[in-house]
Amino acid sequence: MLVELFAVMAPVLTGAGLGFGWVRLGHEFPVAFVTRLVFNIGTPALVIASLADAEIDAGSFGRTMLATAVVLIAMAAVALLLARLLGKDWRVLLAPTMYPNTGNMGLPVVLYAFGSTGFVYGITVMVTVALFQFTLGTVLASRGNPFKSLAKTPVVYAILIALGLLLTGIQLPRWLANSVDLISGFTVPLMLITLGVSLASIEVRNLGSGIGFSLLRIPVAAGVAWGIGTLLDLPSLALTILVLQMSMPVAVFTYLFAQQAQREPEYVASLVFCSTLLSLVYLPILLAILM
Repeated sequence: MLVELFAVMAPVLTGAGLGFGWVRLGHEFPVAFVTRLVFNIGTPALVIASLADAEIDAGSFGRTMLATAVVLIAMAAVALLLARLLGKDWRVLLAPTMYPNTGNMGLPVVLYAFGSTGFVYGITVMVTVALFQFTLGTVLASRGNPFKSLAKTPVVYAILIALGLLLTGIQLPRWLANSVDLISGFTVPLMLITLGVSLASIEVRNLGSGIGFSLLRIPVAAGVAWGIGTLLDLPSLALTILVLQMSMPVAVFTYLFAQQAQREPEYVASLVFCSTLLSLVYLPILLAILM
């Protein structure tokens, strides 16, 4: 079991370590460019490549998206309770409580732990979280138009295309499928490297608060995901992936939104950093249980 767990975590640690070390050695890394590349091109290609020929029925796909959405709403309610408990503005804690790092942390873990079958459910959870994060998150950070934000999110169109292919059984032409598959290949490695770069660039001043928040959030998120997934009668593998994905550390993008809105970005940085460090301890334990 230890060998299997190490095989899962090693690629994640290696990718993130490369990014962390690259920046610490003084090299430049265009975070803004790579982030746009991953989310506007790589992730949509990954969604289409993973879902178009996936062995998943539309009902399981839809229930997994619904379960993820309900979990996110439930975690928003948890954020209000945590805000009162910790004496913080609810707007500061909402995003860190709701949005786990289902992308550049969650997807690699799911891929190496559960293979391509589990990866499909991992993608489903990730795109649902992304839809909430880049609509509600953008609104809270900039008070923009949620419909305009949604229309500018390429992942939305990728989901619609993938769903159309999934429901109709239509396959992409081979040249297009090969092209999409090739482009999607850079997404996960760049996600991991960018994670490491982001962690190396974050200034953390309040480690105690970050650790305390993480110790409260992680078991609650896992429990809420398991309860809602069970109530919605998710397939066993989908339920496992939902619990795993929602137990990921705080998404790095929450720090970027906090910086943009100027809502205690240093505090949010500590939540991202500490929860990611703690994940190196609790994720192997959680994987041992789930696997």
